[in-house]
Amino acid sequence: MRGSGDGFVRCGDGHVRWGRYGAAGVLFVHREADGVHVLLQKRSQWAHEGGTWSVSGGALDEGETPAEAALREASEEVGEIPAHRFVGEYVFAPADDWSYTTVVVEVDGRFGFSANFETDAVGWFRLDEVDGLPVHAGFAAAWPALRRIVEGG
Repeated sequence: MRGSGDGFVRCGDGHVRWGRYGAAGVLFVHREADGVHVLLQKRSQWAHEGGTWSVSGGALDEGETPAEAALREASEEVGEIPAHRFVGEYVFAPADDWSYTTVVVEVDGRFGFSANFETDAVGWFRLDEVDGLPVHAGFAAAWPALRRIVEGG
């Protein structure tokens, strides 16, 4: 089912981006005895930068907050979300009329599977493992700020 925010938009800076009202994703965090782990999804080959790892996410629908959109998208892509709490967020705003917000959410336990055609795989990775993965360019740019949020949470 297509959401009201699905679609490409030409932003004020001239770039074309996905999400008529912007977009959002979620970085799930779980703290374990051997350290902090984050959930990433491997984007399916048909997706932009397919085959790379990133957060679950997508377009905001009209009237949705970034956190609402991020959690909705994640539940569609990696399954039902367990008990959680918000830790922080990072906003990438390359134009006055478009932004991508990554919310950081701590969960009580590991979860996730490839729930639809957008996701080839999911994995839980220690923070130091993320640096060695082939990641989506947008996630790579956001990762240093997101890592600081995770480490401070």
